[in-house]
Amino acid sequence: MAEQQACPFLSIDPSGQDLYGEIARIRARGPAVEVELPGGVRAWWITGLELNKRLLAGPETSKDAFQHWPAWINGDISRTWPLAIWVSVRNMVTAYGSDHSRLRKPMAAAFTKRRVDALMPRVQEIVDRALDALERVPEGEAVDLRVAFAAPIPHEVVCELFGVPPGEDGPRADLYRIINRFFDTAISLEDAQANAVDLYGTLTAFLQHKREHPADDLTTALIAARDEGSLSEQELMDNLILLLTAGFETTVNLIDNTVHSLLAHPDQLGLVRSGRATWEDALEESLRFEAPGAMSGLRYAVQDIEIEPGLTIPEGDPLVVSFAGAGRDPERHGPDADRFDITRGTSRDHVSFGHGVHHCLGRPLAMAEATVALRSLFARFPRLALADPSHPPKRLRSIISTGHEELPVLLHGPVPGPCPEEPAAEVRPE
Repeated sequence: MAEQQACPFLSIDPSGQDLYGEIARIRARGPAVEVELPGGVRAWWITGLELNKRLLAGPETSKDAFQHWPAWINGDISRTWPLAIWVSVRNMVTAYGSDHSRLRKPMAAAFTKRRVDALMPRVQEIVDRALDALERVPEGEAVDLRVAFAAPIPHEVVCELFGVPPGEDGPRADLYRIINRFFDTAISLEDAQANAVDLYGTLTAFLQHKREHPADDLTTALIAARDEGSLSEQELMDNLILLLTAGFETTVNLIDNTVHSLLAHPDQLGLVRSGRATWEDALEESLRFEAPGAMSGLRYAVQDIEIEPGLTIPEGDPLVVSFAGAGRDPERHGPDADRFDITRGTSRDHVSFGHGVHHCLGRPLAMAEATVALRSLFARFPRLALADPSHPPKRLRSIISTGHEELPVLLHGPVPGPCPEEPAAEVRPE
């Protein structure tokens, strides 16, 4: 590491409980600051929106540790590092150059506008079933909306997209349990390793099942690509990990965070209910204000990267692209960047779905799911309210995933608000 900073390293809290406070302290030190990640690994942390865009879109950085992180290649970073699975997987997100294009191509077919549109009636059914279950909650009883609503919807959708068989004792239930632990960056080394073994074991059995029972789903298509030689068995497995985890967790957080922000800012909810703003406006501001994924995982400098005169990230050093930091960059979003405002003119200028060649393929589906979920939830329960507005819900134990451990709400709060009919906001694929 180059010794360019007089200040000591900032040690990042693996529990993520003061994420934005840490981001503010990092930002105050400069555009690129060396920090210590969980497990003692040092990396450069990037908070500014424009610099994040530059490093996401250009060839200066890579996510392929096997090519571009000497400390990983040489074994200086132990394979037992608690965050090792975020580095060791070989999928389209961690691939570089032509490998990225090769791995991304078979995934792109899953997220076309035609396929997303075809899924929408089924998404509405899944949302309605979750709402029907909420109807059975006794009035006045608090309910955890993350567990009862925000999580089941993306889980059901992604499992149907990939053809994961239903059943309480099948892979759907196993994956739900495993993925919920996958993003816990405060987990012990032993638990992290056990969870990784559990994940690969579950997916190995699932792939065997899909080879014996092919269907019109994405897993069968990926198996066909594997058989045609477009990707290896390891790449097949690791791309499934990527799509199943990212397609689930980020959408759960998007629904969770948007509901919480709207309930915590009733004036903003009122704008949507009155028709002065749309659900899409609320979602875009939520993506800026609370990026569902706080960071992109590690990237590595392919070459020396000059950030500004006197500040250079040396070739081979790891760095963190902070989606959460970029979303609250005061240079782009103004001095009130920490305020939730769905009328903000810069709401759509964020990198919560990535940027450049790594822009998230699942964006249209995530936005469509969340739009249906929000519109239906607030229509069914117009008096929805936070169970205890004076106590913010506890954040997830993660520096990667941005959401709440639970979201306690009252379905029939004390003050009903206006809720006129509003057509669904059009969701346009990027």
